[in-house]
Amino acid sequence: MKQLLLLQVFLYLGLSSFAQTINPNYDSTLAKTFGADDYGMKMYVLAILKTGSNNLEDKAVKDSLFAGHMQNMGRLVDMGKLIVAGPLGKNDKTYRGIFILNVTTFEEANQLMETDPAIKEKLLEPELFKWYGSAALSDYLKTSEKISKYNH
Repeated sequence: MKQLLLLQVFLYLGLSSFAQTINPNYDSTLAKTFGADDYGMKMYVLAILKTGSNNLEDKAVKDSLFAGHMQNMGRLVDMGKLIVAGPLGKNDKTYRGIFILNVTTFEEANQLMETDPAIKEKLLEPELFKWYGSAALSDYLKTSEKISKYNH
Protein backbone atom coordinates (compact mmCIF):
# COMPACT_ATOMS: atom_id res chain seq x y z
CA MET A 1 0.00 0.00 0.00
CA LYS A 2 2.83 2.34 0.92
CA GLN A 3 4.53 1.56 -2.41
CA LEU A 4 1.34 2.39 -4.31
CA LEU A 5 1.06 5.73 -2.51
CA LEU A 6 4.70 6.52 -3.29
CA LEU A 7 4.14 5.61 -6.95
CA GLN A 8 1.10 7.92 -7.11
CA VAL A 9 3.05 10.79 -5.54
CA PHE A 10 5.96 10.20 -7.91
CA LEU A 11 3.65 10.13 -10.95
CA TYR A 12 1.83 13.28 -9.82
CA LEU A 13 5.07 15.18 -9.26
CA GLY A 14 6.57 13.91 -12.50
CA LEU A 15 3.53 14.77 -14.62
CA SER A 16 2.97 18.13 -12.96
CA SER A 17 6.47 19.18 -13.98
CA PHE A 18 5.26 18.95 -17.60
CA ALA A 19 2.26 21.19 -16.94
CA GLN A 20 2.22 24.34 -19.01
CA THR A 21 1.58 27.75 -17.59
CA ILE A 22 -0.49 30.38 -19.38
CA ASN A 23 1.45 33.33 -20.77
CA PRO A 24 0.18 36.44 -18.94
CA ASN A 25 0.87 38.51 -22.09
CA TYR A 26 -1.24 36.25 -24.34
CA ASP A 27 -3.49 38.23 -26.69
CA SER A 28 -6.06 35.88 -28.20
CA THR A 29 -7.28 38.48 -30.70
CA LEU A 30 -3.76 39.07 -32.00
CA ALA A 31 -3.09 35.32 -32.10
CA LYS A 32 -6.22 34.82 -34.17
CA THR A 33 -5.17 37.65 -36.53
CA PHE A 34 -1.94 35.78 -37.29
CA GLY A 35 -3.61 32.36 -37.46
CA ALA A 36 -1.52 31.17 -34.50
CA ASP A 37 -2.05 27.92 -32.67
CA ASP A 38 -1.76 27.71 -28.86
CA TYR A 39 2.04 27.90 -29.17
CA GLY A 40 2.01 31.05 -31.33
CA MET A 41 3.06 28.98 -34.33
CA LYS A 42 1.62 27.96 -37.71
CA MET A 43 2.49 25.98 -40.81
CA TYR A 44 4.16 27.56 -43.83
CA VAL A 45 5.80 26.19 -46.95
CA LEU A 46 9.56 26.64 -47.20
CA ALA A 47 10.97 26.74 -50.73
CA ILE A 48 14.66 26.18 -51.22
CA LEU A 49 15.53 27.57 -54.62
CA LYS A 50 18.23 25.63 -56.48
CA THR A 51 20.06 26.36 -59.70
CA GLY A 52 17.72 25.15 -62.42
CA SER A 53 18.27 22.90 -65.39
CA ASN A 54 18.15 25.72 -67.98
CA ASN A 55 21.72 26.73 -68.92
CA LEU A 56 20.63 29.88 -70.70
CA GLU A 57 23.61 31.70 -72.25
CA ASP A 58 21.90 34.93 -73.37
CA LYS A 59 22.83 37.44 -70.62
CA ALA A 60 20.14 39.98 -71.60
CA VAL A 61 17.39 37.36 -71.42
CA LYS A 62 18.76 35.95 -68.17
CA ASP A 63 18.93 39.47 -66.65
CA SER A 64 15.35 40.12 -67.75
CA LEU A 65 14.12 36.88 -66.17
CA PHE A 66 15.86 37.66 -62.89
CA ALA A 67 14.45 41.22 -62.92
CA GLY A 68 11.04 39.59 -63.29
CA HIS A 69 11.93 37.28 -60.40
CA MET A 70 12.57 40.30 -58.17
CA GLN A 71 9.35 42.02 -59.28
CA ASN A 72 7.39 38.84 -58.64
CA MET A 73 8.81 38.62 -55.13
CA GLY A 74 7.53 42.14 -54.45
CA ARG A 75 4.11 41.19 -55.78
CA LEU A 76 3.99 38.10 -53.54
CA VAL A 77 4.98 40.22 -50.53
CA ASP A 78 2.18 42.68 -51.36
CA MET A 79 -0.25 39.75 -51.53
CA GLY A 80 0.89 38.58 -48.08
CA LYS A 81 2.09 35.27 -49.52
CA LEU A 82 5.87 35.75 -49.35
CA ILE A 83 7.02 36.25 -45.77
CA VAL A 84 10.79 35.71 -46.02
CA ALA A 85 13.11 35.65 -49.01
CA GLY A 86 16.82 35.83 -49.43
CA PRO A 87 19.87 34.44 -51.16
CA LEU A 88 22.10 31.76 -49.71
CA GLY A 89 25.87 31.89 -49.68
CA LYS A 90 27.86 29.84 -52.16
CA ASN A 91 27.49 26.12 -51.42
CA ASP A 92 28.09 22.72 -52.99
CA LYS A 93 24.38 21.86 -53.20
CA THR A 94 23.47 24.51 -55.84
CA TYR A 95 21.09 26.11 -53.34
CA ARG A 96 20.54 29.73 -54.33
CA GLY A 97 17.94 31.12 -51.92
CA ILE A 98 14.88 30.56 -49.79
CA PHE A 99 11.26 31.62 -49.69
CA ILE A 100 8.96 31.15 -46.74
CA LEU A 101 5.46 31.21 -48.14
CA ASN A 102 2.39 32.06 -46.12
CA VAL A 103 0.47 29.06 -47.48
CA THR A 104 -0.23 25.63 -46.06
CA THR A 105 -0.30 23.41 -49.15
CA PHE A 106 2.26 22.43 -51.75
CA GLU A 107 -0.40 22.97 -54.40
CA GLU A 108 -0.77 26.66 -53.55
CA ALA A 109 3.01 27.04 -53.20
CA ASN A 110 3.53 25.51 -56.65
CA GLN A 111 0.94 27.87 -58.14
CA LEU A 112 2.83 30.83 -56.66
CA MET A 113 6.17 29.46 -57.86
CA GLU A 114 4.86 29.24 -61.43
CA THR A 115 4.25 33.02 -61.43
CA ASP A 116 8.01 33.59 -61.16
CA PRO A 117 9.70 34.01 -64.57
CA ALA A 118 13.05 32.59 -63.41
CA ILE A 119 11.31 29.51 -62.03
CA LYS A 120 8.98 29.16 -65.00
CA GLU A 121 12.01 29.15 -67.33
CA LYS A 122 13.88 26.74 -65.03
CA LEU A 123 16.74 29.08 -64.16
CA LEU A 124 15.70 28.31 -60.57
CA GLU A 125 13.92 25.20 -59.32
CA PRO A 126 12.19 25.06 -55.93
CA GLU A 127 12.24 22.19 -53.43
CA LEU A 128 9.24 22.53 -51.11
CA PHE A 129 8.99 21.57 -47.43
CA LYS A 130 6.39 22.04 -44.72
CA TRP A 131 7.79 24.40 -42.09
CA TYR A 132 6.38 25.19 -38.64
CA GLY A 133 7.34 28.64 -37.39
CA SER A 134 6.19 31.70 -35.52
CA ALA A 135 2.80 32.90 -36.72
CA ALA A 136 4.04 36.48 -36.19
CA LEU A 137 6.82 36.04 -38.74
CA SER A 138 5.07 38.30 -41.23
CA ASP A 139 5.14 41.17 -38.75
CA TYR A 140 8.90 41.59 -39.19
CA LEU A 141 8.28 43.00 -42.69
CA LYS A 142 6.91 46.23 -41.19
CA THR A 143 10.14 46.77 -39.27
CA SER A 144 12.31 45.62 -42.16
CA GLU A 145 10.99 48.47 -44.32
CA LYS A 146 12.17 50.95 -41.68
CA ILE A 147 15.72 49.68 -41.29
CA SER A 148 16.71 49.26 -44.95
CA LYS A 149 18.43 52.35 -46.30
CA TYR A 150 17.75 51.32 -49.91
CA ASN A 151 14.53 50.26 -51.63
CA HIS A 152 14.40 46.62 -52.60
